[in-house]
Amino acid sequence: MLQGKYIRLEPIAHHHVDGLVAAAAGGRELYQWSPVPQSKTEAEKYVETALSWRDAGTAVPYAIIGNGDNTVIGSTRFWNIERWAWPPGHAFYRRDAPDACEIGYTWLARSAIRTAANTEAKLLMLTHAFETWQVFRVCLHTDARNERSRAAIERIGAKLEGILRAHRMAADFIPRDSARFSIIAAEWPAAKQRLIQLMNRKQN
Repeated sequence: MLQGKYIRLEPIAHHHVDGLVAAAAGGRELYQWSPVPQSKTEAEKYVETALSWRDAGTAVPYAIIGNGDNTVIGSTRFWNIERWAWPPGHAFYRRDAPDACEIGYTWLARSAIRTAANTEAKLLMLTHAFETWQVFRVCLHTDARNERSRAAIERIGAKLEGILRAHRMAADFIPRDSARFSIIAAEWPAAKQRLIQLMNRKQN
């Protein structure tokens, strides 16, 4: 679990299903860019898929919990976790931690949008990635059409690397272009300060 002031990230589990359904009740129009479960059946499948990725070692999925009332307000995950093939004799040979990862599958309940929740979730996850795992890079992708998400990612200090054409299936079931952003280890101290400043503004 990653604990923050306003939210905490709990490893996703079956007991979060009902909370995920309630959190997603804001309507499909709110989640036109993200795959968000809209029924209990969809939420059960969503959790099962997340757990299968966790068991395969390719993802670490979380439920986002509001500390004020202990309710589920969304979900996020580390995924595309990379472990590089460092050669024998190298200082990183057989290192246990990931070398790079992606943060994605992030969505929030309508009530949590434009609050400190997303900023703190990113702060918790990036701190864990760069300071505990000591990764070299964290990537974030978003649908190239999603201007709000692109602006939010740039606001935390991530750099736009480019547009990946026909990169993934979109939430509306077309081959989407993805805007690819990243933060590398050398950029993390400055990005961390930006996140802390954003958090302080949310409090005021």
